[in-house]
Amino acid sequence: MRLLRSSSSSSKEQYNGEKTRALLYLNVYDLTPVNNYLYWFGLGVFHSGIEVHGLEYGYGAHDYPTSGVFEVEPRSCPGFVFRRAVLLGSTDMSRSEVRSFMEHISEKYHGDSYHLIAKNCNHFADEVCSRLTGKPIPGWVNRLARVVSGSFCNCILPEAIQVTRISHLPDHQAFSGFCS
Repeated sequence: MRLLRSSSSSSKEQYNGEKTRALLYLNVYDLTPVNNYLYWFGLGVFHSGIEVHGLEYGYGAHDYPTSGVFEVEPRSCPGFVFRRAVLLGSTDMSRSEVRSFMEHISEKYHGDSYHLIAKNCNHFADEVCSRLTGKPIPGWVNRLARVVSGSFCNCILPEAIQVTRISHLPDHQAFSGFCS
């Protein structure tokens, strides 16, 4: 997991007249095995990230007042079990424009402001998707956070996932481009 890097990864693109559009996917991961049951009721505790131009961008917690936005290889976010990819739409932003956009939006998503219910990875993915495609992410992805935030019953979340932090991974180079 790293904050930002240059990539020569191939991306899935769609040809539209003279413009090339990059496809956006929402990559959804399970945070708990309970999702195997909750999923069929339209609920679950999920991590999500946005895949575009061959990179996946996500948001997570850490203890510092710097960006919590990171990038990983698509569909392989460490610590989570990949569930599915959802095609969200496309953007005409180039790889460098997406990178600049992510650097800019990361200023709003510091690791120490992460909250599992009020400001989580799904909120980040929803804002990115809305700004790049004009559409929100599917409602089921963050439904449990909305249900819990509107009730007094935080007790339904397992203790083990109430705070999910990004640990520094020494074998991946952090790039200061996302840090503010």
